[in-house]
Amino acid sequence: MSSGAVLLRIAADGRIVEWSARAADLLGRSREEAEGRTVAELMGGDDGTTGRGTPPAALGAMSVRPVVSGDSFTWEVRDEHGEGTTDRDLAILRTLFVHSPIGLHVLDADLRIVRSRIGTGEAPPGTEDALAGQDFPEALGLEDPEKERAAALRVLMTGEPTLQRVVRSVPNIGGGRRRHYSLSYVRLDGVDGEVLGLVASALDVTEHERALRRLELLEHVRATVGERLEVVAVCQELVDAVAPAFTSIVVVEVIEDVIRGEEPPLAPVDHDVPLRRAAFKGLMSAHPVGDVRRLPDGTPFSRVLNDLRPRLVPVTEDSPWLSADPARADAIARSDAHSLIVAPLTVRGQALGVVSFYRHRDEEPFDEDDIALTSDLCAHAALCIDNARRFTRERTIAATVKRRLLPQRRSAPSTMDVARMHIAGPGGGGAWFDVIELAGGRTALVLGDVVGRGVATATTMGQLRTVIHALAALDLEPNELMARLSDTAALLASERSALPAGDPLHHEPLTADCLIAVYDAVDQTCTFVRAGLPEPYLIRPGGDAQTLPVPGGPVLAGTDRSPFPATELPLPAGSILALGNEDLLESEPGLRAVLREGAELPLDELSDRLAYALRDHHGSEKLLLLARPTGQPADQVLTVPLAEDLAAVPEARAAVRGQLDAWGVGADDAFTTELVVSELVANALRHGAPPYRLRLILDERLTCEVRDAGDSVPHLKHARAIDEGGRGLFIVASVADGWGIRYHAVGKTVWAQQSTSTAASP
Repeated sequence: MSSGAVLLRIAADGRIVEWSARAADLLGRSREEAEGRTVAELMGGDDGTTGRGTPPAALGAMSVRPVVSGDSFTWEVRDEHGEGTTDRDLAILRTLFVHSPIGLHVLDADLRIVRSRIGTGEAPPGTEDALAGQDFPEALGLEDPEKERAAALRVLMTGEPTLQRVVRSVPNIGGGRRRHYSLSYVRLDGVDGEVLGLVASALDVTEHERALRRLELLEHVRATVGERLEVVAVCQELVDAVAPAFTSIVVVEVIEDVIRGEEPPLAPVDHDVPLRRAAFKGLMSAHPVGDVRRLPDGTPFSRVLNDLRPRLVPVTEDSPWLSADPARADAIARSDAHSLIVAPLTVRGQALGVVSFYRHRDEEPFDEDDIALTSDLCAHAALCIDNARRFTRERTIAATVKRRLLPQRRSAPSTMDVARMHIAGPGGGGAWFDVIELAGGRTALVLGDVVGRGVATATTMGQLRTVIHALAALDLEPNELMARLSDTAALLASERSALPAGDPLHHEPLTADCLIAVYDAVDQTCTFVRAGLPEPYLIRPGGDAQTLPVPGGPVLAGTDRSPFPATELPLPAGSILALGNEDLLESEPGLRAVLREGAELPLDELSDRLAYALRDHHGSEKLLLLARPTGQPADQVLTVPLAEDLAAVPEARAAVRGQLDAWGVGADDAFTTELVVSELVANALRHGAPPYRLRLILDERLTCEVRDAGDSVPHLKHARAIDEGGRGLFIVASVADGWGIRYHAVGKTVWAQQSTSTAASP
């Protein structure tokens, strides 16, 4: 900092206000001759000033610096004995206060403006003369002048510069835009350390800040819009992302077919196509969210659907299109909206809907840059809506396929009541159930779950369900049935893995779980086989409950090829068996209490109570199958041990005849039953092994069973006319409604069923 003696002081207008004795000695002019005159006059113009407020070039050996004191501004010329260079000082000052591209303001200790250089670009209102003497934060028109005054005073007190503070101004009178300034403050210190004031620089960074805000908004929309795969949810995400950051009023209207997942129409869109108001945020809505109606012709909204071009529309009382939509015009007037951008939601030339952005009251009007921004915002939103539409369509197809593949009507035998609690998850799922009536008073309960969702999952579920029905008709044991089902699932999985790499299913391995429970109403036992699903839960008559100890086998189509163990457990009549695709009863302990407390209720009502208890847990598909066995009445079962010779045939016929008379079976049906019994017993005696047993079961049908310990495999034979035997099973198949063979660990059972006019009813 300069420290030489003061030779003279020059005011801002060029007049000499102080002339020292040293200056008189050096320059040959007395104090009386110098003070009050300009430098140019004093020097006769030979070495005069080069501009207002700058000292003469003749003083090149002296140092020059500005001095601020109160409201006054002067230049000091000091004798530095050759230490300073006036030409350099002049160049710096001229650059700063004449040619600087930024605004410069010299402030006194009270933050009043002493001198200003407004700089280039759009500047704060006023001129240099008008700004002089004004309070700097207020003269600049800042949004929060007190906060800025505190920042400037802090620099004045500490001497630590503050650089690049971005602040906003209030809009100019007449609706002008807010400006953004980058302000910096540096303290002015005197030679002796006295604080003279501040130098403040102001750079207009409005366009930079607006571009930054637009980029931040676009990134925010890209990060938050599209998280959910529902069309209406995506629309709401868009509204939440742009309001109020971009504007305070937003309306999203989507073509109704798009909401349902249908293919969107090509532009121009027919004027009769209805749109749904999918999302709204603002003060006053012309129509409630969810309202479906077509857009009136002759409005910016219908025009956008015609050519898919965004529009910036000023809103005034005499706007001609307002009369075409009175409800919207009233909402606009009541919201004091004055500027509107209508942008299309479009992909691949197809129209999904329109988005209306309004600004109202003291918000700045939209400009051309905002049109480009809204186009980018709506382009991203349209892609997300189209993805959600496609997902909705796929989910609808999957749900339809699954609904068609599941049992169309609830069927249950007379020996068991069945109900289900099904809560669909997002996007559907692969859970299914079956109740299959088997011969001999037996019922198969099947619960399965294919991992995944969508059409592929639904079709896989249908394939596995079809296989189960086909295998059940063969009367396989439950563990054998599960093993064959696993083989089929493995085949389907290998076919999926062999798909081309570009096929989405190639990267989705097939995995499925299954539980099979075969209930024997005569013995009141149940045989369980489990492949990956949770263990069954049983509530016995009287309220005792437990999780049944059923060992699990490997999941279907998995890499583990271990066998599936079968577990036979007693299942008394009146108990409740619960089978679930998730471990709901373990993860939600309250469900067990609901089951115990409602054990006497009808199963349909009990399943409703369980669903009510799970009303807040819709994260995944949930299926719970409830079964209450009633057992086979003892007076509807006849069991007869058989002798080991052919004399057992007439004895069996006699026992059957007597039981059929007791049951009231008609003569024709009784004759058919006796014929079936004769052939089955004779066939067992000739080809089987003792012990032999005949069992007759009357429920919805009449079933005849003959069991022996032999390993021979009976098969139906078409005997020739000259053959004396070999017609037993052929005769049975001809007169019975159905027949089959059930194999056991030791031996087999051959059975035949027929309908009777007096079959028992539950």
